[in-house]
Amino acid sequence: MDVLTASPALAIGGALVLGLLVGSFLNVVILRLPPRLEWQWRRDCREMLELPAVDEPQPPDLVFRRSHDPATGAPLAWWENIPLLSWALLRGRSRHSGERISLQYPAVELLTGVLFAVCVWQFGATVQGLAALVFTALLVAMSGIDLRTTLLPDQLTYPLLWLGLLAAAFGVYGVTPTQAILGATIGYLALWSVYWGFKLLTGKEGMGYGDFKLLAALGAWCGAIGILPIVLLSAVAGAVIGSAWLAIKGRDRATPIPFGPYLAIAGWVQFVFGDRILAAYFAPFVT
Repeated sequence: MDVLTASPALAIGGALVLGLLVGSFLNVVILRLPPRLEWQWRRDCREMLELPAVDEPQPPDLVFRRSHDPATGAPLAWWENIPLLSWALLRGRSRHSGERISLQYPAVELLTGVLFAVCVWQFGATVQGLAALVFTALLVAMSGIDLRTTLLPDQLTYPLLWLGLLAAAFGVYGVTPTQAILGATIGYLALWSVYWGFKLLTGKEGMGYGDFKLLAALGAWCGAIGILPIVLLSAVAGAVIGSAWLAIKGRDRATPIPFGPYLAIAGWVQFVFGDRILAAYFAPFVT
């Protein structure tokens, strides 16, 4: 830690490499966690309804099942699992089936690496920096899952919430326990109110309960003062990115768009750069 603290460039470079490795695992989480949850939900439903058990194969776990080719099921060699480099060496195609490798793999790895590097650049090789890396990894995983399935699993949103409250309780960063609790409460109730107001007016559900929980978790990390900037920034990001995505895909505005990734973008920006943003906003009013 002393070496990393004394050499910011080394710390940032190390964070970039660590992020690439973590991003590789996050791809596994994004792809494997939803099928495992759905498999468990079906089992629970059959048990609750007292229906006959079905011999349904259990989906691969997150840790012990080796990475394999999606088309053929063939195990991947070690050199096919090197973040970014393997995708480049294989020219974006599987050596087993010849099919294109999804851009999700290098995109998640690169995104996680860059975000990790920015976190260490901002917070340094400190406890705050480590907390920021955990915060970032969970947001990347949740965003990827929401984009693919429109699910925000409790298995990720709740740990993010509790970790935020614990970090505030131990003074890891500049949010007090009171601010964290208020942030979590206000965050949940803010989207809960929007959800029910929209449903009463239109009879439709405008968002899922996972969005409430995610904003509550972001409120625990950023405090009550961060809720309004997060909501505003996520709305802008959703309008700009969502509209561009619909245009590219050739779909109309009635197409459902997951809101979780935009909350994640806004929450990450607020957590990492919130102090600078607020200082820049209030600077003209300070004499």
